[in-house]
This record gives sequence, C-alpha cells and structure tokens, in this order.
Amino acid sequence: MMRKIIQIDEEKCDGCGLCVAACHEGAIELIDGKAKLVSDEYCDGLGDCLPQCPQGAITMIERKAAPFDEVSVRKRQKALAEKRNEELTTCSCPGSMGKVIEKDGDDQCSCGHDEEKEESLLGCGCSGSMARVLEKNEGGECSCEQNGGKQVQAQSCCRSELRQWPVQLSLVNPGASYLKNAHLLIAADCTAYAYGSFHQEFIRDRITLIGCPKLDDSNYYTEKLTEIFKKNTPKSITVVRMEVPCCGGIIRAVKEAMLRAETIVLYNEVVISTEGHIINNL
Repeated sequence: MMRKIIQIDEEKCDGCGLCVAACHEGAIELIDGKAKLVSDEYCDGLGDCLPQCPQGAITMIERKAAPFDEVSVRKRQKALAEKRNEELTTCSCPGSMGKVIEKDGDDQCSCGHDEEKEESLLGCGCSGSMARVLEKNEGGECSCEQNGGKQVQAQSCCRSELRQWPVQLSLVNPGASYLKNAHLLIAADCTAYAYGSFHQEFIRDRITLIGCPKLDDSNYYTEKLTEIFKKNTPKSITVVRMEVPCCGGIIRAVKEAMLRAETIVLYNEVVISTEGHIINNL
C-alpha cells in the first residue's frame, strides 16, 4: 500500500540516537553507528522522530510500504525488553555485584576495614549480581597505615559519595532495596568526567544510575526506568546530561518513563557544558 513513512539519509546521520529514543515503536535502531529503519511495519508514519534529528537526516516520504502493525510492534517491544533482562540476569561479570554504601558520621576514613552487607537480588550464583552495602565514613582523614606506615590525608573534595553498586542502569536490578523511596540521580556517563564537583553536588545523598543515550538503547532505558519508578516510588528525580544534542535522549527516556509509571515527584534537570560548567539547572 502507498502510505507515509520515514526515510533516513545515512550520509547526514551522525549516530546521535535521538531518533531511536523518540520512536516508541522501536522502528529505528543504531546499526554500525547509523540510524536505520528496521521494518516498515514498525513505523506509524506520524514522524515523532523528525524534529529530534539535529542533522535533518530524517524526512517523511510517501511510498509503497507494509501497513503499520500494532501487534508486531508490541511483540518487538516485549522482545527487546526480554533481551535486556536476559543480559542483566546472566550475571557473567563479578563487577555487577550490588552494593549500598552507608556513611558514618565521624571524620575518620576506615579505608580497607569497611564491612560489607550483602543482599542477594539475582539468584544466579554469581557474586557480581549481589546487592551490597558499603559503609563509608564522612571524614577527610584516613586512619589506614599506607605508604610505608604514614597516615594518608584524603581531601574531602576528592571523596567518593557513591552509595550503591552497580551504577550502570543496564546492570541495576529494579528490585534492589536501595531504590525504595530513594532520591534518584540519573546521569549521562560523561557528566561525572566533565563536572569536577559531581560527587559533592549531585551524587551525595542520592542513588546514582548512569548510562549513555547515544551508545545504548534508549527504548530499553525507558522500559527499565518505568519498572524502577513503578516498583520503588522515588522521592525525587534529578537528571544530569551534557549539552551535546545526542545526550538529550536520557531526558526523553526519563520523562517518558515517568509518564508511563504515573510518577509525580520533585524533578530537576541539569545541563553540563563540555567545558565543565552548569549551563542550565531547571
């Protein structure tokens, strides 16, 4: 049948992935660094992705194409979500062990002597899949004997404020206890590298979830965040992104997830420049 459908100019496409996040039907994928329409039947022809492309690589045309198939779209969305969940529960990496980091009230750092509380959340037998509580002190002085028995002074500005592990959104279990009624920080990967005081201004007193909207599947982010919001009722949500256009996908994923989960909480959106400055704080 003749109908309206998108067309992607791969010459113009820079692989930012914003169109992938904008297409809730899952019709677009990033393949070899370029956006591609994976199937005509997944495209509804409404063009939600068009205004999101910073390069003008997507246009609406009329051509002979298979009709839009809602049933196929639902099956595809479910399959993508299941694929991601399988990757999460495979637990092949010991580095995905879940941890909650507790802070003490004193000023002494008990480096190397902290006890870890472990809570198994994924029953797959892999130590890397277990949620853990890491107890950390608030202080600037380290009581451990290091560097030939000399006491090490740790500057407070350099302290880690991280309260849980893992932090990668794709590895976090939506049932982790540390997510319950938490103040959530959802940040693009690059923000912590660009902004010098990231730990003190953003990670402190929050549960941190990170990801890259350009390199990862933004549709999966939306599904995962929706599940997290529904199960855990967060107290607040702070989203931090870079100023580059391709980073906007993380904002859209969070907002869409909030809509799907009917989550109404205090929301804050921060944009960091590539020079390391806050240029927008809403």
